[in-house]
Amino acid sequence: MTDPRTAVAAVVDPEIRVITIDELGILRAVDEDPATGRVVVTITPTYTGCPAMDVIRTDIRRALTVAGHPDAEVRTVYTPAWSTDWISAAGRAKLAAAGIAPPGPRGDGTAVPVTLAVRCPRCGSPETEQVSRFGSTACKALWRCRSCSEPFDHLKAL
Repeated sequence: MTDPRTAVAAVVDPEIRVITIDELGILRAVDEDPATGRVVVTITPTYTGCPAMDVIRTDIRRALTVAGHPDAEVRTVYTPAWSTDWISAAGRAKLAAAGIAPPGPRGDGTAVPVTLAVRCPRCGSPETEQVSRFGSTACKALWRCRSCSEPFDHLKAL
């Protein structure tokens, strides 16, 4: 039997295939009942209407079955709400390497964050512009670099 936390942490986000649900901060907890061995996984969606959640739950169950934990439960919780601050440093690096500009930190919550410029993940230039508030998925916006002329997704700060 494989450790359930290790198995679940390796599940890849179905919309952003370069990052795991653990690196994205969706994975909240993996608990195993010592008496029964039953595993309970707790996840939080990036936003309430995220269409990828059914696939994520299925992938979690599949990973746990392969790891020897076929009777697992996956719970979805909405509070506290997911935040881009939960994306790990490794996750941010993977996003940038894949050409997706990771969001900056939200701060302490006392100020409203406003994105004035997003650095191009390809050339690093801050000379960019938002083309569309919605990119390839609802949690990303489409931007274009004025320096290298390449379009890129920017994961929205939430």
